[in-house]
Amino acid sequence: MFWGVYSVIIVKTAEELEIMREACVIGARALRVAGESVESGMTTAYLDKIIYDCITDYGAVPSFLNYGGFPASACISINEEVIHGIPSAKRTVQDGDIVSVDVGAFFKGFHSDNAATFMVGEVSQENERLVAVTQESLGFGVNAAVVGATIGDISSAIQKHVEVNGFSIVRDFVGHGVGRNLHEEPAVPNFGEAGSGEVLVSGMTLAIEPMVVRGRAYVKVRGDGWTVVTRDGSCSAHFEHTVLVTEGGPQILTESNDGKR
Repeated sequence: MFWGVYSVIIVKTAEELEIMREACVIGARALRVAGESVESGMTTAYLDKIIYDCITDYGAVPSFLNYGGFPASACISINEEVIHGIPSAKRTVQDGDIVSVDVGAFFKGFHSDNAATFMVGEVSQENERLVAVTQESLGFGVNAAVVGATIGDISSAIQKHVEVNGFSIVRDFVGHGVGRNLHEEPAVPNFGEAGSGEVLVSGMTLAIEPMVVRGRAYVKVRGDGWTVVTRDGSCSAHFEHTVLVTEGGPQILTESNDGKR
């Protein structure tokens, strides 16, 4: 998602993590509801309202609403739109679309962040593959988030799975730490060398989020100042979890999204 610069990696206390878990459950519920609701003929503005209502019904606030001036509760990006798509009453989901939804919940001082790409109606086989490989790459990244490993181990695991399957990694945007701030250090690229970067320690909370495209990885921002699209018009998929690094292995805090719609 959006990227800001922070200089200190923040390790969460047990008390802070209890609150973060609540924020992540709310964010995951909102994403699940989005996946269950999206359908052909629906406007992206209406889908955004469903997400807003879900988050606020649990006493939280959408993390993205008014963040840096973003005008909606969720980023809803269709087909060649990679991330940061602005919901609109003029944009309607069509049969065969792949719809990426990115959402966070701010609750009792902490943020969650998660995303999934949902398939609407009859989707092409290549786009089905794109969605599947992107989701699988997130799994490889999460599994690499163990104490004593490095950020580069996460990055490399994602990149290898994506590229061996013939797809490309977006390099202009990356994952990040998450907690009291929606975006914290460290940056978590979806490409890189194993063994490089910061060493992972227990208590780190990371938003791991591969953004994958069928064509070349070059992107641009539309005139609205937000929506990132592929330069060659090829389709893109996006999955994300908020992940806690622990001595016992990585824990997915935003657990209830699967992208299979």
